Amino acid sequence: MPDGTRFRAGTGLGVPSTFPAEEFDGPGGVVRADAGTAQLDHFIERDGVRCAGVHLIVDLYEAERLDEMAHIEATLRRCVEAAGATLLHIHLHPFEVNGGVSGVAVLAESHISIHTWPERGYAALDVFMCGDARPEACVPVLREAFRPKELAVDDLLRGKDA
Repeated sequence: MPDGTRFRAGTGLGVPSTFPAEEFDGPGGVVRADAGTAQLDHFIERDGVRCAGVHLIVDLYEAERLDEMAHIEATLRRCVEAAGATLLHIHLHPFEVNGGVSGVAVLAESHISIHTWPERGYAALDVFMCGDARPEACVPVLREAFRPKELAVDDLLRGKDA
């Protein structure tokens, strides 16, 4: 892509685990059809494939502001808004040794996680969303917030065989 973003398609990690057949009505609104109700599983169709959601693996290289907790939290909140997702909780943890930060934004549609290595200018993020949320909308937000020299994105379609 001309803006320096690399997208690579993943191959998946195998068969997903399952949960009991009784009704489940948690984040994401899953209701099992075999519990005697209509199925509302928030699966999506992407590139002609029915799946649970899109999982982006994002790598930022030579990035800035990777040790600024308030900036990271504000960026995660902007990602959630841009993606049209529903924020449930954000938890960030700073590391004093290198100033790195690890954390997660827990979403009704899944999550965004971040792990930073400011001394290397590197950050690793996972952006996984189901339903109507648009995880790809997080990429421009991350680019603007952290100004990486390179940004790489791998995308996986989760739950293709479910």
